[in-house]
Amino acid sequence: MVTQEKKKKILVMDDEDMVGEIACQMLEYLGFEAVHVVDGLDAVEEYKRHQDGGIPFSAVIMDLTIPGGMGGKEAVTEILTIDRQAKVFVSSGYSTDPIMVNCREYGFSGGIAKPFDLAAMQKMLAAVA
Repeated sequence: MVTQEKKKKILVMDDEDMVGEIACQMLEYLGFEAVHVVDGLDAVEEYKRHQDGGIPFSAVIMDLTIPGGMGGKEAVTEILTIDRQAKVFVSSGYSTDPIMVNCREYGFSGGIAKPFDLAAMQKMLAAVA
């Protein structure tokens, strides 16, 4: 009997449904399981729920800013409170934003510019693969 290896799960937080869905499709193409949420509050709740359930996420990709909601800058702190070893990556279309340039100083494991590029996403996630 062959046992199927469990796919690593990635949480994607982006307020734009199309961006979140494309990111999830890319991740699934790369062999991950992906879950999309629209803001930082949902991301923190989803991360905690999976962590408490014993099926933690391998990484999180968070949009830096969410108009009218909790963005990645705030949410990364909350997630690191739940799991100090969390791999959280920031994403933004503003590659010159100080948080994108110095993402590690803000608690992120790395960053990726939007629009997402399959090769860049694969390289970024190589550490969790």
